[in-house]
Amino acid sequence: MKVTVWNEFRHEVEPGHESGKVYPEGIHKVIAGFLAEAGFDVKTATLDEPEHGLTDEVLADTDVLIWWGHMAHHEVSDEIVQKVFDRVMFGGMGFIALHSGHFSKPFGKLMGTGCNLKWNEYGESERVWVINPAHPITKGLPEYFDVPKTEMYGERFDIPQPDDLVFISWYPSGEVFRSGCCWSRGKGKVFYFSPGHETYPIYKQKEIQQVIINAVNWAAPTGTEVTYGRWFDRFDKK
Repeated sequence: MKVTVWNEFRHEVEPGHESGKVYPEGIHKVIAGFLAEAGFDVKTATLDEPEHGLTDEVLADTDVLIWWGHMAHHEVSDEIVQKVFDRVMFGGMGFIALHSGHFSKPFGKLMGTGCNLKWNEYGESERVWVINPAHPITKGLPEYFDVPKTEMYGERFDIPQPDDLVFISWYPSGEVFRSGCCWSRGKGKVFYFSPGHETYPIYKQKEIQQVIINAVNWAAPTGTEVTYGRWFDRFDKK
């Protein structure tokens, strides 16, 4: 299983930004670390690398792409977005958008909606409820788990109706949010998971890590999809 963890990697390198204290090597390094420990073949890519680190070779060698972005969505090349989209739709690559990745260009293109939501940064706790315990992404999780401090995301979340709604989050302010959603897109699978603000150590929490590990297993190609390169070879020959 080959996983690429993409992170814009901007907050963590801003002088004095809290994210750099929580994730000194970057959010992508933390996620890649626990995925590697779980047995996946993991590489990372960041915004400021050539082609944002997502060359044709990297994408063709990726079973599941994990995406974290926040402050620089607009800097992502439309050409790369199209390649990611095609790789999901026609190659069966899984795509996992984390937290503010709801506003990323690839996720928006895959959803076809504005993906707007309500939010605040008061540092509330979050209770994540498992509402579909039979779903593979919930494997090994309790009925619910708490994130001690987070950024609140609230409804209405402007997304298409999920094929499967796996998690709902509740906040002490009374807000609720569809925090774990699944879709099929072409030959690929898409999962959105909201917990993960850059100034809190949320990706170091075991339950969050378990969700992402499970999501990678769920989103991976089944082995019957047309591969990225082969599909384009066929298309060109026509």
